[in-house]
Amino acid sequence: MSEKYVTANGIRLAYEAFGDPAKPSVVLVMGLGTQLIGWPMALCEGLVDRGFHVIRFDNRDIGLSEKFENAHIPQAATLMLRSKLRLPLNVPYTLDDMAKDCVGLLDALNIDRAHLVGASMGGMIGQIVAARCGERLHSFTSIMSTSGNPKVPMARPNVVMSMVKRSLGLEKITLESTMAYWRKIGSPGYQPTDKELKKKILDSYYRSNYPQGYSRHMAAVLASGSRVRLLKQITTPTLVIHGRDDALVSVEGGIDTARNIHGARLEIFDGMGHDLPKGLLPDFIELIARHAHASQQKTSQAA
Repeated sequence: MSEKYVTANGIRLAYEAFGDPAKPSVVLVMGLGTQLIGWPMALCEGLVDRGFHVIRFDNRDIGLSEKFENAHIPQAATLMLRSKLRLPLNVPYTLDDMAKDCVGLLDALNIDRAHLVGASMGGMIGQIVAARCGERLHSFTSIMSTSGNPKVPMARPNVVMSMVKRSLGLEKITLESTMAYWRKIGSPGYQPTDKELKKKILDSYYRSNYPQGYSRHMAAVLASGSRVRLLKQITTPTLVIHGRDDALVSVEGGIDTARNIHGARLEIFDGMGHDLPKGLLPDFIELIARHAHASQQKTSQAA
């Protein structure tokens, strides 16, 4: 195990770092209920090869980071209904709190300014960091995320139904059912083999199995509401990456994110769903590295 630990925003976070700490830092923020190993090693190593110091970490309440064991466990079905009716949600913590964790990580690691890359919920967290603490970032990359705009289409009905069934205990969570769920939301144009998908799921399960954290992450997302006004405040150079075939966070979410961030660049990939498929990692590495290098050059010149 190569994890290290820091206290950030009062939370004990587990992280891994790759490459030379003297190089510009890229901080990877993962999504809903997903551990740091959700960032493929090939992507981390590819960014190191492009001249970056790469950090991936477990968000609060997941993986090997601090758990909120005494906090209540929100029910996804109830939260979805109350969110749809625009009723207040009682949640243990918010995405704003998780954004503070991210900035706290930079502080703990003595990183004055970084390149931030967020996937799904991690993109939402990154949006908040970029809007409120933009002076800490050279660049921001949002992958398969959304703006929270209620006008943006929701997940596809079959995906929502699966999420509700799993939340209510109506669907037994087994390796087979989890594989079937990942097939629903994954990239139809870049399907992993059963062996690859099984390894991905089991690696995560044996490292840490903590579904309560998933539920509280879901609550934080649903309680965050629209970030459209916040996005309009972002001046950090932004790259938005999204899959045209994303069944969990529709491509319209990526389009709306880019539309509301001044000067944002949008890259849409056909055949990409809600994952980081092996076949597209070289493209992601190239896009992120070019964006980061160009953005850092601009911020250095401005300084």
